[in-house]
Amino acid sequence: MNKHYNSFNEYYKNKYGKKVYKLSINGGMTCPNRDGKIDTRGCIFCSKGGSGEFSSKFDIDIISQLENAKQRVKSKTSDNLYIAYFQPFTNTYADIEYLRKIYYTAVKPDYIVELSIATRPDCIDDNILNLLSEINKLKPVTVELGLQTIHQKTAEYIRRGYDTEVYKKAVKKLHKCGINVVTHVIIGLPYETERMMLETIKYVGNITDGIKLQLLHIIKDTDLEKEFSDKKFEALSLEKYTDIICKSIELLPENVIIHRITGDGYKKTLIAPLWSADKKHVLNYINNQLESRNIIQGSKL
Repeated sequence: MNKHYNSFNEYYKNKYGKKVYKLSINGGMTCPNRDGKIDTRGCIFCSKGGSGEFSSKFDIDIISQLENAKQRVKSKTSDNLYIAYFQPFTNTYADIEYLRKIYYTAVKPDYIVELSIATRPDCIDDNILNLLSEINKLKPVTVELGLQTIHQKTAEYIRRGYDTEVYKKAVKKLHKCGINVVTHVIIGLPYETERMMLETIKYVGNITDGIKLQLLHIIKDTDLEKEFSDKKFEALSLEKYTDIICKSIELLPENVIIHRITGDGYKKTLIAPLWSADKKHVLNYINNQLESRNIIQGSKL
């Protein structure tokens, strides 16, 4: 049991009595930051795969994707309980009938206990809300929103494409429909101070149900790589990142589920920080620091 924070693993084990794994699947969507509606370049840090390097290649057969994803984690679990996770790009950015088809297909298998959908807060309209509400009556739905920061100057720099108020309104609408929200926050964005990062954590902690704390990865063939190569900013060290994570956990209310405290760097395209590629070492280091510093979630509120 993790005594330092309310983790994804502990939350779902308590909820279902068994280990629950997320199966990453690909809905074949794009993003308004790529198709020209907002921009064509994507967010400055986003890879060509739209953060879906660990998900299946797009296949309209959603059940086949789920089965293939199960095979990839079969050595880790025999409990056969999974969350269907639409991960790459913006997974509400499509025709509503197409979304209805793939969402309902994804929740059909008995081994799928919940549905999780990664998207942008500016890509959730009333039709989407109604559809999610329908499915939520069958199996719980969680929407993951890529916020990254609350600071407008940073948001413009990373080409996020919407104001923080849009995020706040989307969370409110989703909550009104009874849908839980997980918010993505990036630690280490260029030109942000530690204070700015912790301001984002505190803001998000007051309105979200869950949070993913993600280290900034500099990925090959992104605009961020050029900024990094030109020495316009430095990547965080493991020690500095861990210090910010510890402080973030202390600022998050006890009820907020912490789904992630680091992230997987895709080794084939990772430019920096290279220490992040050894996830086991990173997690051990963070957990040791949590223990030695006696970090408790919500203790600094």
